[in-house]
Amino acid sequence: MTQHLADALPTSTGTLPGWWREAVIYQVYPRSFADSNGDGMGDLEGIRSRLPYLRDLGVDAVWLSPFYASPQADAGYDVADYRAIDPMFGTLHDADAVIREAHALGLRIIVDLVPNHCSDQHEWFKQALREGPGSPLRERFHFRAGQGANGELPPNDWESIFGGPAWTRTPDGEWYLHLFASEQPDFNWEHPAVQDEFRSILRFWLDLGADGFRIDVAHGLVKAPGLPDLGRGEQLKLLGNQVLPFFDQDGVHEIYRSWRRVLDEYAGDRIGVAEAWTPSADRTALYLRPDELHQAFNFHYLNTGWDAEALRATIDESLDSMRPVGAPTTWVLSNHDVVRHRTRFGTLEKARAAALLMLALPGSAYVYQGEELGLPEVVDLPDEVRQDPSFFKANGQDGLRDGCRVPIPWSGDQAPYGFGTGGSWLPQPVEWAGLSVEAQTGDPQSTLELYRSALRVRRAHPALGAGDGVEWLPTPAGVLAFRRGDFVCTVNTTDEPVRLPAPGTVLLASGDLADPDVLPADTTVWWQG
Repeated sequence: MTQHLADALPTSTGTLPGWWREAVIYQVYPRSFADSNGDGMGDLEGIRSRLPYLRDLGVDAVWLSPFYASPQADAGYDVADYRAIDPMFGTLHDADAVIREAHALGLRIIVDLVPNHCSDQHEWFKQALREGPGSPLRERFHFRAGQGANGELPPNDWESIFGGPAWTRTPDGEWYLHLFASEQPDFNWEHPAVQDEFRSILRFWLDLGADGFRIDVAHGLVKAPGLPDLGRGEQLKLLGNQVLPFFDQDGVHEIYRSWRRVLDEYAGDRIGVAEAWTPSADRTALYLRPDELHQAFNFHYLNTGWDAEALRATIDESLDSMRPVGAPTTWVLSNHDVVRHRTRFGTLEKARAAALLMLALPGSAYVYQGEELGLPEVVDLPDEVRQDPSFFKANGQDGLRDGCRVPIPWSGDQAPYGFGTGGSWLPQPVEWAGLSVEAQTGDPQSTLELYRSALRVRRAHPALGAGDGVEWLPTPAGVLAFRRGDFVCTVNTTDEPVRLPAPGTVLLASGDLADPDVLPADTTVWWQG
């Protein structure tokens, strides 16, 4: 087997092997990160040129959202060819250069994989349409006859996550299933050709040097036998509820066991990360049994508000659920599908405090691009510039995901703020000039320097990173405090200062700390205890 730079990268310093157990992983949304050719769209060469910034920030790995060949009906999550790069992002040579440059800088690369569905421009699907009913290719998807006297009604009552029926009728009268946009037909994972194809895709990217995969809609691949009706017509906001016949079905686990065997063929700790919306942390843990995947996003934590009691409960539940399967807990505050946490929490002070809390917890943390700049959600985008497909549906998701996908600012006092030379595919706010990397670098009060300091301390301090538990300390209402070895983290989630005796020497604080015995409102402090 070909030896790659990934094989030689250092492993975790934690008590258990595996770099992912304590990694800080930075999500890059390629079209919004850096534009190298002035077309207003981020690309792989732009990413490669900014990798030194990510190394200096202090992250361990970079997760790249999809860059595959795609008609872009859903921002690249509609894949036409899993082994090719969309021309808007570059070439396969550019992808190889990103991976090799990252490895040379000591960074790992995780690529996004979209196995639940493909594009309606995928060759399999196009041929299935051409060949018509009875085509063997149709068995690789979910084609069905319709209901009603003339088959004019969908095969069941499932609704698309983007709104409307989850079925589209073809000119020959059959219907095909798509849990998302109609341009995204779902694969039939009961078919061995689908399973073989994705194991081959895994090996293609592993051979290129990828260190792992983030698995989109990991909970959705297997559907309940017979595709039964839901029996209700309500909107499907119940992502991850185990009663839904198309999510979190037990059959997904054998798929991930087969993928784990592929990952384990390769040296260098290659990993799988599940985007699995489940009803509980216990259900998430099932994806992380020792012979399945390595990590799963902790959406239960992401959805927890800025409240000490709720945060403590979620932290305990997360750690308690992962411990029996020996998997690290992950912590995440923002991503490309949700409102940025600065806006969700309401203030920059809360966002900064939440970041220090997240980075102090045992396990692995995810940082979404621009989070380290304290970027807010862009909530006032004109309708005519929006590109989120669910925005154009009457009853789908909120349709406002564009607000967290606006290209990030790098330098200068005018848009596109160093993103590129030809504008940006979504307009950037004028106030972002003061939030650019250039504007914040060297300012000890900036959010960027707070993240840089936090990641430097996290990497150096032996009590931080990998682990499976915390020791809670007594606190007043609205305050959290926990110990990890000789490290202590205190968090005030209230809007008033709280007197709390200093547990040691200050390592880092998210806000001004005039008196070490007084914890300011909405502030997190790290201590050497």
